[in-house]
Amino acid sequence: MKIVRQKVGSALLTGFFESSAFLSSKMPFARPEKFGVEVLRNIPYTDSGQDAHLLDVYRPANSYGDLPAVLFIHGGGFRILSKDTHWIMAMKLAQAGYTVFTINYRLAPKHPFPAAVEDACAAYCWVVENAHKYGGDVSRLVVTGESAGANLSCVVTIGATYERDDYFCKNVWDTGVVPKAVMPFCGILEVQNWERYIGHPKVPFLFQDRLETVVTEYLEGISFRGEALRELSDPLVIFENQQSDKPLPPFFAPVGGGDFLEADCLRLKTALARQGVYCDAPVYGNEPHAFHAFVWRQNAQKCWGDTFRFLDSVWNDALL
Repeated sequence: MKIVRQKVGSALLTGFFESSAFLSSKMPFARPEKFGVEVLRNIPYTDSGQDAHLLDVYRPANSYGDLPAVLFIHGGGFRILSKDTHWIMAMKLAQAGYTVFTINYRLAPKHPFPAAVEDACAAYCWVVENAHKYGGDVSRLVVTGESAGANLSCVVTIGATYERDDYFCKNVWDTGVVPKAVMPFCGILEVQNWERYIGHPKVPFLFQDRLETVVTEYLEGISFRGEALRELSDPLVIFENQQSDKPLPPFFAPVGGGDFLEADCLRLKTALARQGVYCDAPVYGNEPHAFHAFVWRQNAQKCWGDTFRFLDSVWNDALL
């Protein structure tokens, strides 16, 4: 019964999110020119030939000179969705004057951990090397993502600021580029210890099944990985227990008050404060997971306004 419930829940949620994103992207209001944005689609960031290794570039139309660069990593529980389903986030950032690189990456269960980590790190290295060709300035690089993408944005930042032996993190370290800001929206930042949410009042019964499926499929075979590699699935725990080798940048980690992942975001704020790192983790009302995607709603608009005020403070060195 449980397996059937999980499969039905997976199919329903996947279909809902993907069809909603597809339909909304085809509406007249979603055309990039309506936002003053141009989009360059399906640029490979590795030579694998896989759709999982493509990215899109969103940037203000008719922009001149290099703009701050953003690496955006989509959510979806490490299992579903894509750069195409998260077009609205890239559009919002580009409309505000950023050159945005929004990526696909390999998904579980076909590609469990650490495939997504490897891809996010590869995309970071590609952006560092190639952003200037698309009007992006990596001296003003922002790394961001939501939910699972928030996890991966934190892992990429660890690669840039912690000297590690994992080859994909080492590649990020070797770029010599540290992000100027990190924005993990509503992040699932400690994956292995998912049982802490059993019976949580903000986790609906059916969603608990989904959470278990997400974790088991993403972490399939992780017990056979070395401890140093396994810990990358839980970037929050790294921030809590290990000092970075290079200074960490400021963080902005917004979350809805009705989201069970609120606790992870607040723990992140505490962990970074212990390292002397600025982290704002605002909580918005009783909003659900990924509420900021519903950009017409009041709290979503407030969250986006706070996002851009945070970034303005970064560029003005007001957070030092």
